[in-house]
Amino acid sequence: MSERVARIDVYTITIPRETIYLGEARPGESVNERGYIVRRGNRTVYPTSDRTVVVRVETTSGVVGWGETYGIVTPGAVVSIVNDLLGPYLIGRDPRDVAVIHEDFYDFMRVRGYTGGFYLDALAAIDIALWDICGRLAGVPLVKLLGGQRHERLPAYISGLPKRTRDERATFAKSWQDKGFNSFKFASPVADDGVVAEMRTLREALGPEARIACDMHWAQTAEQAVSLIRAMEPHGLWFAEAPVHTEDAEGLAWVARNVSTAIAAGEEWRTVYDMVPRVAKRACGIVQPEMGHKGVTEFMRMGHYAQAHHLEMIPHATIGIGIFMAASLHASSALQAVTCHEYQHSIFEPNRRLLAGDMDCREGFYTLPTGPGLGVEPSEEALSLLQKHEA
Repeated sequence: MSERVARIDVYTITIPRETIYLGEARPGESVNERGYIVRRGNRTVYPTSDRTVVVRVETTSGVVGWGETYGIVTPGAVVSIVNDLLGPYLIGRDPRDVAVIHEDFYDFMRVRGYTGGFYLDALAAIDIALWDICGRLAGVPLVKLLGGQRHERLPAYISGLPKRTRDERATFAKSWQDKGFNSFKFASPVADDGVVAEMRTLREALGPEARIACDMHWAQTAEQAVSLIRAMEPHGLWFAEAPVHTEDAEGLAWVARNVSTAIAAGEEWRTVYDMVPRVAKRACGIVQPEMGHKGVTEFMRMGHYAQAHHLEMIPHATIGIGIFMAASLHASSALQAVTCHEYQHSIFEPNRRLLAGDMDCREGFYTLPTGPGLGVEPSEEALSLLQKHEA
């Protein structure tokens, strides 16, 4: 069967939010004219609306695959990379050569040292769309092409407690516990009374059996991180995420050696090559790949590398409209190293209307979408909101 890529289109979509990600602005934080806010707690910029980049790839026989990547800031950068560089080279390729295409496209920019950022995000969107096509051509869910389905359901943890006060955040967490969830993560930049007080209050509200993690948002020195983690440990800290600047691999390893809590990292990594030197230093016990930054090919390579080094894998999950979320669930369900998966309820729930398919998260567990490929595609409402960008 001769099958080739005939067309690729790239779109952006903007989805208003009722509450800014991580909650309302704190003192000293303000929204600028472009709709961005910089969080003082981690010096990182966020949009005040959900934004994402979606690609549509069509084959010569009319099979369509959907991919998605981050559009959180300057989505035009990803759009330009797809339209100006990658898209024209994708036309005419066999979509079933998905890993080969990924490697070829990665090599395009090798001599320029472009191993991350917007370039790899663009690769991720294309990679997801091609894997979607592979599943649709084969007539099977994507997970079946990735080695088989190991997990029928994936445990999910509640990520983010976007309320103004510590007591309100604890009450909010308890409301999710009452819905069947018993794993949680709070964000240190908006723990206004400090992470130790936040941890203590959550433990009191959720009881001794709940798992509670802290996302430290890359904001500490190694020494500061160790001090904070040790202070949270008496309250039963599940894991500490991103405790130091991502550049500080030595500091990450030093933190891991000097605390009892598992250290988690990897959301911002783009390829297995980011993982190798940190694993060599035993810098983390939990790996957190984000499908929207990596694509299926690199996500699976990282999962197998984690398994080979006896590491746990708990994927990160920004949502967009849900296309790369579906890809993450398929890949995670095929990997032995995966033990849990992030649930960004503040994005997943309001945006689920933008996705056609039966992907769900209920009573503490994700269920995979059914159907061939990803098992999802943009809903009619989403299609009406997509803004096309011509080459």
